[in-house]
Amino acid sequence: MKDKIIEKASEMFLNLGFKSVTMDDLANEMGISKKTIYSHFKNKTELVEQTTMTMSQFITCGINDIIEVQKNPIEELYEIKKFVMLHMKDEKSSPLYQLQKYYPKIYKSLMEIQFECTNKCVSENVRRGMDLEIYRANLNPEFVSRIYFSGVMTIKNTQLFPTEKFSQHQLMDNYLEYHLRGIVTPKGRKILNSIINSNQD
Repeated sequence: MKDKIIEKASEMFLNLGFKSVTMDDLANEMGISKKTIYSHFKNKTELVEQTTMTMSQFITCGINDIIEVQKNPIEELYEIKKFVMLHMKDEKSSPLYQLQKYYPKIYKSLMEIQFECTNKCVSENVRRGMDLEIYRANLNPEFVSRIYFSGVMTIKNTQLFPTEKFSQHQLMDNYLEYHLRGIVTPKGRKILNSIINSNQD
């Protein structure tokens, strides 16, 4: 039952926001009593914490599975983007903003985990791309991975990128192309262009 509550809470938090969803909403949606939820979580903060950590762990494991396949680094980043977008919905409710505002400690822990995962994944991706000569030879992987992470965080800022003007899907597509065009070699550009063209078909 605990796993089912976390699964339903994850879905509702992503669709409606962490602040917007009440324990009553969750109980009604699941057709269970609030007492059942409180038998597994002492309060909403604990539910939010366990839900965000479960989602984060799921995303991290999925990314690691993609990396293990050892596709070429450009394709790998598109696969990761596709996987994350599939599981993070369109984020119209800007759940990260609500998490930051109402649950700052949980947000801080989540950001530390996300940074560690992204930094490791992107810096390794850059090194492999340099070895394969599809990324420029003079890159600093540590710098590129941190710039990438800061960019991903920035495009989630709905004040800078309001949802009525930019869909999360379009933003991620644009940002990933922007990131890659800055680091590819002519050889890498051919791979990038073929991926972009095939995505438009």
